[in-house]
Amino acid sequence: MDGPSLSAACTTAFAVVFLVLALLALVIRIIGLVLPAHAPRTDPAVVAAIAAAVATQQPGAQVVHVKETP
Repeated sequence: MDGPSLSAACTTAFAVVFLVLALLALVIRIIGLVLPAHAPRTDPAVVAAIAAAVATQQPGAQVVHVKETP
């Protein structure tokens, strides 16, 4: 009894791994759509540190809005 050839076994294994990874990518995409990432919140300690630094450099100045840029 001859078994499947090595090339057929490798091709089948490659196809199965490809399909499993594609399925996992689809599941991750669905999870990302159902549970979107929340915008990071500004840490109050960081806002206080920025306000203190501004007050040191410009006495009487007030921090109104803090926006993080990439």
